[in-house]
Amino acid sequence: MRPGQEDPQEPRGTRVDPWHGRYARRAAGMVASEVRALFAVASRPEIVSLAGGMPNVSALPMADVGAMMARLVEERGPVALQYGSAQGDPSLRESICGVMAAEGIDARPDDVVVTVGSQQALDLVARVFLDPGDSVVAEGPTYVTALGTFAAYQAEVTHVPMDEHGVDPGALAETFARLERAGRPAKLFYTVPTFQNPTGVTLSAERRRRVLQVCRAAGVLVLEDNPYGLLYLEGEPMRALAADAPADVIYLGSFSKTFAPGLRVGWALAPPAVRDRLVLAAESAMLSHSSFAQLAVDRYLRTQPWQERLKDFREMYRERRDAMLAALAEYMPPGVTWTRPDGGFFVWVTLPEGLDSKAMLPRAVQARVAYVPGTGFYADGGGHQSMRLSFCYPPPERIREGVRILAGVIEAEIELGRTFGTTDRGSGRK
Repeated sequence: MRPGQEDPQEPRGTRVDPWHGRYARRAAGMVASEVRALFAVASRPEIVSLAGGMPNVSALPMADVGAMMARLVEERGPVALQYGSAQGDPSLRESICGVMAAEGIDARPDDVVVTVGSQQALDLVARVFLDPGDSVVAEGPTYVTALGTFAAYQAEVTHVPMDEHGVDPGALAETFARLERAGRPAKLFYTVPTFQNPTGVTLSAERRRRVLQVCRAAGVLVLEDNPYGLLYLEGEPMRALAADAPADVIYLGSFSKTFAPGLRVGWALAPPAVRDRLVLAAESAMLSHSSFAQLAVDRYLRTQPWQERLKDFREMYRERRDAMLAALAEYMPPGVTWTRPDGGFFVWVTLPEGLDSKAMLPRAVQARVAYVPGTGFYADGGGHQSMRLSFCYPPPERIREGVRILAGVIEAEIELGRTFGTTDRGSGRK
């Protein structure tokens, strides 16, 4: 039997992969993220899902958006349904510069590369910069799918610890120095500095300056991933790292959280030499992006009150964030701590010593609540004592119910641990 040919006598799902041994070595790093693996369970209607970071697109005025897209086809169908350029539609790139201006970025349309969501931008940067064995430094914890991308290109990720103010600049400098001494100098520092996924923590203004200084001194390029920056729930938008160091930072943005993830439109803002290589990489990957999706986003930005809608989104997410924080304070047993995000979608919960969020997940799902274990956000096996909770999608009453159920599961784990002497309840909340 030739490779790829099925044996009709062998049950489906049980046979050995006939192509095993013929895949590229980098394919070994392609594994499903813990978030994606939860989708089948978390989508069941009886489960209160605090797992996925899905924006609440039902808050969009669907009739207005649908009419806008219908007019787009009527008026610009021959362009919207045709091939485009790998760099992206010029009008959209100009509109993107206007969006980034809210975070202090003074950009030119020529330096923007439109991508299929910011995830493709991340993949293109990894393709252009990373060889097998190269070092990437990232916050610990960090975005789970970024870890999958770096693993697919066979890079080695080293984590730098965070606190309530973001990544520690001193620890970052020490990490760069240690990797340099080991002959594995860091090529990239990957960061989600604003309302970080998964912790919800924001890098403070003072630390942003220090992080840029540390990276510049070490000659390390900063990869700033910023899908949540305009979803601030308190104060004003943070100034982007790219605003103060455009020659040292590649900025990744997305309309998935502020408009519609189904359109899959993101972008990279990069120094000119890097931009050119990203365009070449995009051409080889997918020739051109969806012209229709790009023109739809551009028309939305030019004809719809998108800034007013962002205010509505922020009010909705603020209500849900507040519902989660209030429920955590009311229901969680002593020893459980959590972050208090000023924006974005996520709260990071830390369990008492001895509890394992991944081992606890099946019991939580059985109790009809889902979350993402912290292990998915570390490349080095960390995170067993933590979990990510998302407040963006469920309504406030479901969030409250989910936290109540989860608190009961945690309390039961604590009691079980106390019985067998394996946990320490800890003290207080932060």
